[in-house]
Amino acid sequence: MIWMLPLTLFVFFAIRKLAMKIKNPLFNPLVISVIILIPILLITGTKYGDYVSNVRIINDLLPYSVVALAYPLYELVPQIKARWKSIIIITFTASIASMVTGVCIVYWLGGNDAIAASILPKSVTTAIAVTIASNQHGVPSIAALCVIFVGTLGGIFGHQVLNMCKVRSAAARGLSIGAVSHAVGTARCIEVDYHEGAYSSLSLVLCGIMTSLTAPFLFPIMLLIFH
Repeated sequence: MIWMLPLTLFVFFAIRKLAMKIKNPLFNPLVISVIILIPILLITGTKYGDYVSNVRIINDLLPYSVVALAYPLYELVPQIKARWKSIIIITFTASIASMVTGVCIVYWLGGNDAIAASILPKSVTTAIAVTIASNQHGVPSIAALCVIFVGTLGGIFGHQVLNMCKVRSAAARGLSIGAVSHAVGTARCIEVDYHEGAYSSLSLVLCGIMTSLTAPFLFPIMLLIFH
């Protein structure tokens, strides 16, 4: 089983290098790596639990990578101070809108309370989303899957949508993508524009905090409305 970690790293970095040459947002390293790794695990008969335990070090490094995103923010402190009221309003609105739309879609499609609670924190980082979903009697695994799915969509299509809407401001682009696509979208923003990445990382953190604080109050209200 010692080959799992080296293989995962090799596949990801090889695909990432190739993606830098192709420069097509549809060629997402995270998605392509998963597509390649799944057949390998199936062919070798590797159980998912065994795979996760052998590549746990990658998950353990995730919090440190998020903290590293704080460095670009340091360079934009004057701009952030000048716009802090707008930033707070934007991220708070985005956080509430993300939760409300997700829950509404679940009930519109005939889902139950557990699925709604799992979808509720879809636009924040995995660690926060899993905790929120568990506290609201959701399914943590579904919450984690939704976070990955939403983040991947934002990383692939986020900039295309903003370009179609003629949004040119680095602050606006970064805040919007970070609010709904968390770390995956932020990574894409950093690749496109350094300032976008800084605002996206700020949005990621603020939306995570606001979702954690408001979800316990918002979700019960939505349950009353839909029942």
